[in-house]
Parts: sequence; C-alpha cells; structure tokens
Amino acid sequence: MDGISDESPTEAKKTKSKTPRKPKETLLKQKSPAEFFAENKNIAGFDNPGKSLYTTVRELVENSLDSAESISELPVVEITIEEIGKSKFNSMIGLVDRERVDAALYDDYETEKAREKRLAKEARAQEMQAKNVALGKKVKETHAPKVGRGRGEASFYRVTCKDNGKGMPHDDIPNMFGRVLSGTKYGLRQTRGKFGLGAKMALIWSKMSTGLPIEISSSMRNQNFISFCRLDIDIHRNIPHVHLHQKRENKEHWRGAEIQVVIEGNWTTYRSKILHYMRQMAVITPYAQFLFKFVSDAPDKNVSIRFARRTDVMPPIPMETKHHPSSVDLLLIKRLIAETSKQNLLQFLQHEFVNINKSYAERLIGEMGPDFSAKTTVKSLTSQQLVRIHQLLRQAKFDDPSGHCLSPAGEYNLRLGIIKELHPDMVATYSGSAQVFEGHPFIVEAGVSVGGKNVKQGLNIFRFANRIPLLFEQGADVVTRTAHKRINWSSYKINQIQDKIGVFVSIVSTKIPFKGTGKEYIGDDITEIASAVKYAIQQCCVQLKSKIVKKMLAREQQERKRNLSKYIPDASGAVYNVLKEMAQLHAAKKIRYGDDDVELLRKVSENFITKETLTEKLAKHVEQLYLSSSFKETTVPLAYTSNEAFRKYPLGLSPKSTVDYEMALEYATQSGVSEEPRETIYIQSLDAENKRIDLQAPFFVFRVFQ
Repeated sequence: MDGISDESPTEAKKTKSKTPRKPKETLLKQKSPAEFFAENKNIAGFDNPGKSLYTTVRELVENSLDSAESISELPVVEITIEEIGKSKFNSMIGLVDRERVDAALYDDYETEKAREKRLAKEARAQEMQAKNVALGKKVKETHAPKVGRGRGEASFYRVTCKDNGKGMPHDDIPNMFGRVLSGTKYGLRQTRGKFGLGAKMALIWSKMSTGLPIEISSSMRNQNFISFCRLDIDIHRNIPHVHLHQKRENKEHWRGAEIQVVIEGNWTTYRSKILHYMRQMAVITPYAQFLFKFVSDAPDKNVSIRFARRTDVMPPIPMETKHHPSSVDLLLIKRLIAETSKQNLLQFLQHEFVNINKSYAERLIGEMGPDFSAKTTVKSLTSQQLVRIHQLLRQAKFDDPSGHCLSPAGEYNLRLGIIKELHPDMVATYSGSAQVFEGHPFIVEAGVSVGGKNVKQGLNIFRFANRIPLLFEQGADVVTRTAHKRINWSSYKINQIQDKIGVFVSIVSTKIPFKGTGKEYIGDDITEIASAVKYAIQQCCVQLKSKIVKKMLAREQQERKRNLSKYIPDASGAVYNVLKEMAQLHAAKKIRYGDDDVELLRKVSENFITKETLTEKLAKHVEQLYLSSSFKETTVPLAYTSNEAFRKYPLGLSPKSTVDYEMALEYATQSGVSEEPRETIYIQSLDAENKRIDLQAPFFVFRVFQ
C-alpha cells in the first residue's frame, strides 16, 4: 500500500539506533573563588568536622593576635567553644524534633541477629574478666561497644573569639568576612596568613554544615558605637549576604572584635590538637594572654584554661618591603610597571626593588643594550624588552636583603615561653642572623629544653612559621628531619631516647616555603633553611652541654660531700682520741708543744673540745667546702643584667626576684666571677725531733676549730 513502509518495526528500530547522535554543545563555565574553596575545602584545612573545628579556632585566634599587634597592644584573647545539642540546634534553625518512625531506615539500625551476636560477645568478655579476677590477674577496664555501624549524629559547636585589637571599620565588615580573597595582608611582608581566607572559610563551612550566619561585633579606638553585623556569603557570586548591619551604643567604651560562628565539628577527636595548639601559641607569644573555655551540657566535660602573660616585651611590627631583584618573574615585573608611579626606567629600578641604588641601576641599564636608556618610559617597554630585563635581573649579582622587615619572636620571648609552659630543668635559646633563599630573607630562632612538665621521653618537636604553630604533617618537615637525623645528641651529653628533650624552631620570612596546600610543613629540600635550622639547634646544644657538664660536676661534688660526711663521726672520734692521748702526754711533760698546740690540748683536757664539738666543726667545714655546689637560688641585682628587656623584666619577674641556679651561675660569669671561693690551707712541716704523725693532728684540728 502507498504510504506504508515495507520495513518491519524491528528493522526500523535498528536503523534508528545506528544514526549518530550529535555531541552536546560544550558550555564554558566559571566558578567564583568562594565556590572553588567550598568544593576544595581541604586546601584551607577543613578536611573533616574535627579538623574544621580546629582550623576555625586557629584562624580566629591568629586574626585576633594580628589585630592587637598591629596597634602594639598586648593581646588578650578569649576563645570559647560551646557544645550545642541536637534539640537546641533544631530550635535555633526553627526545626521541630521528630521521633523515628522506620528505625530500619537509619544507618545505625541493629538487626536482631547482630544484637544476639553482640550480646554473646559481651557475655564471653565478662566471663573471661571474671576468671582473670579470680586468678588475681590485672584486668583492663572494658568499655561497652558501640551499637550499630552508623556514623552517628552530627555535633554542633558555637565558637566565639573576643579580642582587644584595633577593631574593623563599620562599612568594611561585610566585605572583610563575606568576600573570599579580599583582605589587608596582601603585599610583601611577614604575615600569619596570605590567602584572604581565615574567618571567611569558617563562614563557608558554617553555611555548608549548619546554614547559620556569622555574627561580628567590633569597635575601634575613639569610636562611641559598636558595629554589629550578621551575615553569610553568596557562594556562587562571592559577595556578602547581610542579614543585619547596625550601630549599637558602646556604654563600656570597649574596643576590639568579637566573632561568633556555629559549625559542625568533633571536639572528642580534636580536643588534644586544639589544646596543644593553644599551648604552643602561648609558648611563641608569651606577651599574650589567652583564656580558653569548652562549655558542655555535661559539667564533667567542661574545660577552662588560662595561659597567663609572662612579659610585656612585644616583637616589632613587621614592615612591608620591596621585592628583591633575583626573586621576580615576568608577571611580577609587568604588575610593578602597571602600579608604579615612576616614569623612567632608572627611577623604576631604584624605587621598586631593594639593593639597587642609582649607580647600580645605571650599570644594569647599560648592560641591557642600546634599546634601553635611563630615561626610557617604563610604560612603553615591549614584551621583548621586559624579557631582557627579567633575564638580567635573574643573572646579575645583588646584595642579600637585610631582613630588617622581619619580626621574629625574639630569643628573650622564646625562652620565656618555653619556661612558662614547660617548666624545664634547663633551656638554651639561639637567634640567628638574617639569611636568604630565592631573594627572600628569613630568620631562624631555636630553643632546646631538657626535662619539664607534660613532656614525653625522647624528642618533642615544636615548629613555628611566622609565629604560627604547625601541628600536622610533622614527619616530612625540615625541623623534624634535622632533629632526628642530623644532630648527634650524645656528643652534647644528651640522651636522645631517655631524656625529655624539647626542640623549638621558629622560622620567619616574607615567604614561607610551605609544601602542599595545607601550609602545615616546610620541605627539607631548601639547603639554606636546612643548614640554618641545623646550626641554630647545634648552638643551643653547645650551650646546654656546658650547663650539663656543670651540673654533672656539681653532682659529683655532692657525692664527694656525702662520702666525706659519712666518715665524719669516725674521723672526729679518731682525732679526738689522739688529742686526748697527746693531752695526757703533755700533762706528764713527756712532750713539749707550741703555744697554740698547748692551748688546744688544754681545751681538750678541760672538755671545752669534745668529740661532738669536733664532729660539728668538721661537718661545718665540709659544708663550707661544697657550699657552691649546694647553692640553689640567688637574687640578681637588676643593674647588672646586660639585655635591655632582661633589665626591665628578668625572666618576666619583678626586680630582685629569685631565679634558678643556672641563671645565677650565668650572672656570676658575666660579672667576672670565674671560679669558686678558695680557702688557704697551711701544712706544718715535721721537725727533726718529732717525726710522729701525732704532731700534725693538733694544728689541723686547730685550723678547723677556728
């Protein structure tokens, strides 16, 4: 029939399937920075709920320190983590609690068979425990196994950080917290953070895990109001979404900032890391006061720790510096040219780079070739000319940067922090001079302690970068590898396995060469940094070796003193018997003595000198001989200390405070006392008539008795 195909339906279907499909049109998409970091949150340290809680605390604390240090204010930081139960969280977001209807639907559901198996296992464990108790064996405390295999319910926490810093301008608060990759820390200088993330990432995590906004309160100096802002972030557009932004009355004239954010976290698994971080931060910033609180519905879980300030000597504020010629690339040269206010090439080289003066700039321009001159307009340089400038800057020789722009913690502060938090038996510190890698200056400070509270046996590594504690990925770090593999501890009288050794290394630089995206460790492949770290630790060990040797000598002296004291009763008894016999011989006029000896024998005869008297005098004499080795503490006059900071606050204590024996010895050495007190001892020679040892006994005892 017309219009009817001869093909069967099956053949038609096959034919249709063979026709090629048109490829979908490829669409070009873009992601905002906020969206990128939300999808790759591990880059900023938000790998899991526990790590996210730790990173949130870390970012807020470091922002608070930066804020206070920027106005040279001694930091006071209060950090509170409040546990929020499920019911409370649901009420915060307006959600009504609901009981489970279909229990088998949930991941933590336990089947009847699994329950029987678990109960049987528990019964066997209890039976075994009872047998061990009957046999008198030591039994470990058993914990009830978790029911089911579920992930468990999420835990939520309100993190609050309050400081006494400079605060934030009212109009800038939304962009400072609601726009990723915007901040005040960009530029070439030593900073605690550079990504422009910080609290913004905590806000992104809050939006992802709880959907709740962040709350900011801030007040600046000479400002009679408090700025309050409640906002979240538009992830796709990377702009702040402001819920409330208002000015409130500031009756108490408070200045600073308070940030509050509710996030999902895990306090149980990251409790030790957070407390360890706070402790290390107290070590590197002894001029700051921290108050840390963990608040829970269960009172026995509450934690409150105060890390007191030990000194008011603060490091200088880091200064922004210019780029070193050897560290620039083509993109940087183009950016500097676009931003510079200088017109010609000579002025550009002089003012946009360090260590290029006018004469050296003229020499560089002469080396570039005939196409360049001192008056060449930098805005008119071609791409080929920029490449030529870049090649010359990479190949030419320049002086190293001075490092004056850096702000290390300071040997004084590092020492105070170690003493304050670890209470070691002895400690040594060292601060190196500025060195350079890839055109960037860096300074390495180190401290090594022996003994202390809450310190494990062996090497305990404490790492700091730009005055920030580094807690993760320790094994690959340059400090860890140097301490374990490149330091021969035994040559410094230190037992690497048995002694409690604290190794503290702080590196500051305009560019910390972190490895990986987490900014948690410094690689071992930079020769300049590895050598500087090794030298700094060695210098600390050299100081400790002299102290350990002195301590060993003092211990030997104490041992000799104990040995002498042990024989005092026998020696005094023997001497007294000899004296008594000689007194009897003198009374019978069988032997004649000198006037001093006669006086001594008379005292023996009349019982003015007894065995007990000799014992007492000998003990006192031995005590005086070893007085310096038993000396435990002294007071150092304030005027004799050399360091200006030490002069003002010796060890962070008030003037004329008691310091430890080690510091007293160091003071004595600085003051010119190079040896222990000595007592002149005279020995009387034997005369021809009396060659008996009895003759020396009266004179020796007389000297001691005096």
